[in-house]
Amino acid sequence: MFSLRLLGPILFLCTLAWVPSLIPQNASAPSPSTYLGFDRNDYPGDEALPALRKTFSSTGYWLSPPPGEKRSTWHGKRALLQSQGFGFAVLFNGRESRTLHNSAEARRKGMLDAQSARQLADLEGFPRNSVIFLDIEEGGRLPGPYHVYLQAWNDGLAQAGFRAGVYCSAIPVDEGQGVRISTAQDIQAHITSPGLVYWVYNDACPPAPGCAFPANPPPPAQSGFPAAAIWQYAQSPRRKEFTARCLANYAPDGNCYAPRDAQHRWFLDANVATTPDPSSSR
Repeated sequence: MFSLRLLGPILFLCTLAWVPSLIPQNASAPSPSTYLGFDRNDYPGDEALPALRKTFSSTGYWLSPPPGEKRSTWHGKRALLQSQGFGFAVLFNGRESRTLHNSAEARRKGMLDAQSARQLADLEGFPRNSVIFLDIEEGGRLPGPYHVYLQAWNDGLAQAGFRAGVYCSAIPVDEGQGVRISTAQDIQAHITSPGLVYWVYNDACPPAPGCAFPANPPPPAQSGFPAAAIWQYAQSPRRKEFTARCLANYAPDGNCYAPRDAQHRWFLDANVATTPDPSSSR
């Protein structure tokens, strides 16, 4: 039965429907928050953590030895970093394309690396469903076997209960005849998994601000690759060919340091992410 109590609210809603000015027509949701992070090949030391935590929400964490190294100095530090409030961007060193001679070899090595990453992640206490980023140092378009390797990396981690990510370049490379492509774009065009997580580097100024730590960092999408979840916008040492327009933001030695590191003890790379814990299992 119709109730007279409903009449007032109904008339009010009908009135609103005829008065557009009372209802925001183009209201947009607030922009998502962004979070600063840092990464470096060597663990900075326990004493560095309180100062670095003043600026950064997350840290890179090497499961494998970083490029050019024989071991990872990050091993065994997860619990301490977590107790200090850090999130993680977990890294595993990828193969160089010159070591992948054909598709069969590439797939085998991709599965092997995924297995190794899973074992190391278990040893370090990272839960299943965490994201592990494969470090790719090469820029521009990748050869065919490398995409087979990446697909195997993705498939192998998925089978082990982890999620795959890639750390790669978002800097476009000019191939001539009006063709420009970044490594991130090339990977996106070849890898079929919709769940692949992208951590891109683009330290070119602009869009990068150089070694700066704004209160409201620009979102990773401004890296030049809209799908990026993390953007590494500054590297140490700075690359002169990309950073001439933001030279003043780097230290005189060409490195990037945290604001609280007045003595310049821990040079680092600077990142911005869409979450304070980019490798989170949640």
